[in-house]
Amino acid sequence: MPRILVLLSVFIPFLATLWVCRSLFPSFDLVASFPISLPLATHPDAKAAPPPASHGDGDDAAAQLPLQLHRPAQPNHNAGAGSGAADGAVEVEGQFRRTIVAVGDLHGDMPNAQKVLQMAGVVDEHGDWSGRVDFFVQTGDIIDRGDDTIKLYMWMDRLRDQAQAVGGTVLTHLGNHEWMNVIGDWRYVHASEIKTFGSVAARQKMLTTGRIGRSWAANYTTTSRLPLHPSLGPPNTDYDPASYPSSDTDTASEPASPLSHAAISFVHGGLAPTYPDLTPFPSRINGLSSSLLHKLQHRTPQPAPHPPHPYPGLPREATHEEQRLYGSDGPLWYRGWALDPEEKVCAEVDGVLERTGTRRMVMGHTPDFQKIVSRCGGKIIIIDTGISHAYGGALSALSVTYTLTPISPSGDAEEQRWQEKEVVKALYVDREVVLAEDEREVVGDFF
Repeated sequence: MPRILVLLSVFIPFLATLWVCRSLFPSFDLVASFPISLPLATHPDAKAAPPPASHGDGDDAAAQLPLQLHRPAQPNHNAGAGSGAADGAVEVEGQFRRTIVAVGDLHGDMPNAQKVLQMAGVVDEHGDWSGRVDFFVQTGDIIDRGDDTIKLYMWMDRLRDQAQAVGGTVLTHLGNHEWMNVIGDWRYVHASEIKTFGSVAARQKMLTTGRIGRSWAANYTTTSRLPLHPSLGPPNTDYDPASYPSSDTDTASEPASPLSHAAISFVHGGLAPTYPDLTPFPSRINGLSSSLLHKLQHRTPQPAPHPPHPYPGLPREATHEEQRLYGSDGPLWYRGWALDPEEKVCAEVDGVLERTGTRRMVMGHTPDFQKIVSRCGGKIIIIDTGISHAYGGALSALSVTYTLTPISPSGDAEEQRWQEKEVVKALYVDREVVLAEDEREVVGDFF
């Protein structure tokens, strides 16, 4: 008993000191909330790849990669947190309005996914499409690290149908973990998750020619270009730089329309400046994605998963371009926008935005467990905050509200003046954070 009292006399003051430090020093709270190393998936060709996790206990702690996180300046905070993307709308005659909500990696956690989508106004309390947003985007990595794989994919399919029935749209993407699983790289698959399928063979079938695999082939892309205004066409309408004048030619340096780049790209990993197949965007990447996915899903027989069997890799008939798609600077694995120094990424981002016909790029893959990360004035936004209980990170969603409002009536539609505005927010359970608020005047007939 005296020993216990001695331990308590030391332990209780120690906890009290930690609590005081947390209250007085926000930076202490930030550092204290992070694990020593963050469990990020590693590319199978990485030189220092960790040993594979065992399916026996589902422990992927061995597959960890230390991560240095970028810490941007704190943005402005707004009240009214968690009210969803569509609240506070003010109707203006003649105004066009589009609302978008995007969510990052979900990793097998249905309860947390439901909390986030309800918080952001995408679904109601029953988990059904609310009709309060125009577009919902999920950037991949629904699978692995948790047991709710089947539930989550079925839910995405249901929301897609519900949204379409009332004029909404759900855009879903394949992350590196979806690709790992269809390749046969099961390093991050828990034994308990395999049991929800019934067996290894049943899981393989479901992800290839079964319901989930068929949905991947029909409804999931590797990247998306989402226009903010309908004059640019429906989602995934190509932007081809060759169709527009540039400063390198003798023609006018301004694009044909002031809205030519009024779009956002979504991808799991990132659109690297060195990646050779960016254009036409997004059809070039998505064409390679569809081709490679078909080859993987229709291998006969399917290779035994790794571990415990050898890593199967891509099929022999995969082209050089398909191999590059899955490379470390491909759109599934690239982490440069999240990890490279601010000076470097801000010097490179405009070139990629120009080539892809977009104003911002949104991605998941590289988590910050505290917040959505915005870099270079909101041109780069990383939305993976470790939503899954496997990480214990922040429950978050990205909200984009776009409006195009007539300034004054004009007899000539071509001379009509408009106020264009984008408000980009990070939504959390207890707050909203404005990441970017951009306005500009444009002239033209956009309807």
